[in-house]
Amino acid sequence: MVNLLGNATSPYLRQHADNPVHWREWDPAALAAARERDVPILLSVGYASCHWCHVMAHESFEDARTAAQMNEDFVCIKVDREERPDLDAVYMNATVAMTGQGGWPMTCFLTPDGEPFYCGTYYPKVPRGGIPSFTQLLTAITDTWNTRRDEVDKASAQVADALRAQAAGLPEADVSISAELLDHAVAAVLRDEDHKHGGFGGAPKFPPSALLEGLLRSWERTGDAATLDVVNRTAEAMARGGIYDQLRGGFARYSVDAAWVVPHFEKMLYDNAQLLRAYAHLARRSPERESLAHRVTCETVQFILDDLGTEHGGFASALDADTHLEPGGPGVEGATYVWTPAELIGELGPIEGAWAAEVFGVTTAGNFEQGTSVLTRYVDPDALSDNGTAGERFQRVRATLREARARRPQPDRDDKVVTAWNGIAITALAEAGSALRQDDWVEAAARCARFLLTEHVVDGRVRRASLGAAVGTSPGVLEDYAWLVTGLLALHQATGRLDWLDHAQRLLDKAIQHFADPTAPGSWFDTADDAETLVARPRDPIDGATPAGASALAEALLTAAAISAPEPALRYRELADQTLQRGAVVLARAPRSAGQWLTVAEAALRGPLQVAIALPDNATAATELIATARTEAPGGTVIVAAPTNSVPLLTDRSPVNDAPAAYVCRGSVCDLPVTTPPDLRAALNRP
Repeated sequence: MVNLLGNATSPYLRQHADNPVHWREWDPAALAAARERDVPILLSVGYASCHWCHVMAHESFEDARTAAQMNEDFVCIKVDREERPDLDAVYMNATVAMTGQGGWPMTCFLTPDGEPFYCGTYYPKVPRGGIPSFTQLLTAITDTWNTRRDEVDKASAQVADALRAQAAGLPEADVSISAELLDHAVAAVLRDEDHKHGGFGGAPKFPPSALLEGLLRSWERTGDAATLDVVNRTAEAMARGGIYDQLRGGFARYSVDAAWVVPHFEKMLYDNAQLLRAYAHLARRSPERESLAHRVTCETVQFILDDLGTEHGGFASALDADTHLEPGGPGVEGATYVWTPAELIGELGPIEGAWAAEVFGVTTAGNFEQGTSVLTRYVDPDALSDNGTAGERFQRVRATLREARARRPQPDRDDKVVTAWNGIAITALAEAGSALRQDDWVEAAARCARFLLTEHVVDGRVRRASLGAAVGTSPGVLEDYAWLVTGLLALHQATGRLDWLDHAQRLLDKAIQHFADPTAPGSWFDTADDAETLVARPRDPIDGATPAGASALAEALLTAAAISAPEPALRYRELADQTLQRGAVVLARAPRSAGQWLTVAEAALRGPLQVAIALPDNATAATELIATARTEAPGGTVIVAAPTNSVPLLTDRSPVNDAPAAYVCRGSVCDLPVTTPPDLRAALNRP
């Protein structure tokens, strides 16, 4: 047997193609091999930008003696959690159940039928802190398998039964989506705020991406200043901290401390796309054109386009946490990003270098490792200059340091294009571009959507991921369908083109057909009805680093209902309401893990609000009316500008006296059309 990962479509799997371990991908043949050899499966799950995955690989999987033991006693399977979220979900649930915690790398031992009997995460090369070495663990598992098989069978059966019970789905809630429920959820979230540093909880601290959008929509409904204050504090704290890349833009995965200073340096598309949506929303609600939120929005867009954009139009998954300073050597976390005062002086000279050190918080003691500092921006450059040129000076310094950093070794990029995360990016770029009048952002979203529709949709079904425009075989999961549909609907609104809506409806109908639980309306599985049969069919309703598939689908259904023709609209709306009804229990019991549920529920509570702008032959005459709608309307408002009868939302809606006219509706109740920005503004702000 040999290592079989060389032709994998996952960069993470390819990272392990040269290991002496006889790795295989997850497939029926691998399980059959374990059955034929009568050995357990060693399942190792990780992802390309995972720091501790790299550490365990360097310590154990690249070691010939360790690999020989793995090959002798196990069938070894590598899984990219980003390419196979279904497998990751099932075995992460098992890991958490057995150990009380989860994470990556994830190390699971399974029967040949795929039932887990022992799970953990990272294991060191030598025993440390009460954790056995990886080889000690392998020896113990092999001994148990050979001498106490009855215990293995009993334990694996119990775990499998527990996993299947856990996948039962949300119960029918005894609460419904209402203003009272959403106010309760927001109040509970606000009580958990870290008033000193912004955000929620302690270290490690993760960006509350979807939650920020939900809180913004709550503030727009209630006018509660405390809610907006929480959003502003969190947004500013993250943007000024080291979790935000002060030179190139973009956010790191999380902060290892409570104050957002030192990041875990990997930069993920899904974090940045979700945060772009929230910052762009905040930017259009900020009175100053050049607000902090506006700056972060623009810089995050550039990071996504420049650093994650692929030649085919899609967006890569992530930048690694580690940098390889020497070819073949171990990665060093954060090496690309950190600075010392001496390095600043070396690039900028003594005067500018000392000034930059003050602006960016770089000290001789450092805030990271070995006297280095992650750049922060707690100091306003204006406070350090009195001649009115601080802004220009700062931009010169920043550009010089950015160029200097570009000459350093760079972290690897995971070029895998994941449908769901690209769908979030399409949504955020289309919304941000429409609201801030950046047509090139909308076009970037459209280019990505065209790529996904061409390469990731095969025979009408969505595939999970591609690499170098070669689509993989892993089928799309619920979030892939949901976010691609939502992105296409955002493009329909941004452009007024019917084809985006047509594509969205076809994919949404496929999602309804293959992911719905026929026994529980409004409940959705994360894998399709014709997908590979696993120990349990996963469905997780909790919003995590990315929103739950069900809450993402709720947005797709609600938006589609608001802009479709009457017959499909009724069907989509009924399913949206049933889905939100089940999600109400998450809002009631775990509101901090319900950011996307809150986002969608706030829109549903408004109707959602719809603005149909009928364009005359001279479409440019509608520019200010369209801009007013996209700037003033609350989040979740459906806005389409198009000629009469060209799209469903403009059916029988005409200009007034050859002037563009805006029709504002709340659910099925519509106002008389308005033709001026002040009148539209008044209609949008009416309770």
